[in-house]
Amino acid sequence: MLALEPELAADARRAGRLALDTEFVGEGRYRTLLCLIQLAVPSAEGEGKRIAVLDPLADGFDGSSLAGLLADPAVEIVVHAGRQDIALLRRVLATDVVNVFDTQLSAGFAGLGAQSSYESLLGDVLGVRVAKSASFTRWERRPLSAEQLAYAREDVEHLLELATELERRLQAIGRLGWAREECEPLQHASDERDPDAIFERLPRVRGLSPSARPIARALVRWREQTAARQDRPVQGVLADAALIEIAKRKPRSTAELEQIRGSGAASLRRRGEDLVAVVDGARELAPEQAPRETRAPMPRAEDAPLIALGEALLRARAREAGLAYELLAARADLQAIVGAWRGGGEEADVRTLRGWRRELVGAELLALLDGRVALSVRDGKLQIVPA
Repeated sequence: MLALEPELAADARRAGRLALDTEFVGEGRYRTLLCLIQLAVPSAEGEGKRIAVLDPLADGFDGSSLAGLLADPAVEIVVHAGRQDIALLRRVLATDVVNVFDTQLSAGFAGLGAQSSYESLLGDVLGVRVAKSASFTRWERRPLSAEQLAYAREDVEHLLELATELERRLQAIGRLGWAREECEPLQHASDERDPDAIFERLPRVRGLSPSARPIARALVRWREQTAARQDRPVQGVLADAALIEIAKRKPRSTAELEQIRGSGAASLRRRGEDLVAVVDGARELAPEQAPRETRAPMPRAEDAPLIALGEALLRARAREAGLAYELLAARADLQAIVGAWRGGGEEADVRTLRGWRRELVGAELLALLDGRVALSVRDGKLQIVPA
């Protein structure tokens, strides 16, 4: 299908819902290639659904109608583990994606696994079993086989029903608002590449001298442009390790370039003159001082019991609330909370101390560290009592 049919778009707006999934290929490319868009829309009669498969690689593809639906706050967009799907659609269709309900994220609020697969949730929640057979096929090749199309349709066959049941359960236990809050950041999912952010993540970048930093930054930009033009992975254009060494040594000729370890490969020799030109062009740029690194307080040996105590509290509250513990905190969050508390400064800026998590257990955790409350065991259950 080259575009979303007007009747399907009207049904989606009438029902206020749309389920979607995508198929894509990322291997061997600069950016992930969107290959298929699968949609499930409640039927106009109120029972059943209609499924459409759009082909964004086909000549004449028009995604404008779908883009309008994705950006409509009155239409709930149902996905499963949909961060990459949303990032792809935002880029390819040049649209916002709002009012997202992710069944994987939301399942953790219903006492199911926070990282549950679509197949396991269908079995646990709906009692439906599906057989996957074509997940690693070449989605960019045309024509698609009947098996591939059946697989693609199956990805959204039960997604609306799964979301309906999860929302029902979450509404019954007062957790639906929390789940929607957790889904909100998905609206900003992006796969756009920021050269400056990539530069800051280079290995050993903080060890570069002030004169080498602008050269490395220029090499990152050149690498991004070259990889985009050739549609190939950036590491295949210039590996991180070679990039750092070139920035350090600042070769003035291809002969000097070839003396740098990792720069003598045939692919780099073909680009030798380009690389030397990039280095020459950046050589006279103003030196850059590396920004001062702000690190969280290092964990101390005496923090371990406090971290364990905090984890016990969080696990107890997660169990009581019917939540997956992973939704509340990672060990790094607890380490940051304990480290900041011990330092006596501002609270750690971690998810456990924000929003619904703070309401459920974050404030209680800080009270525990302050000695205002204590943990006790009564009738085999962990309880929090005034200190």
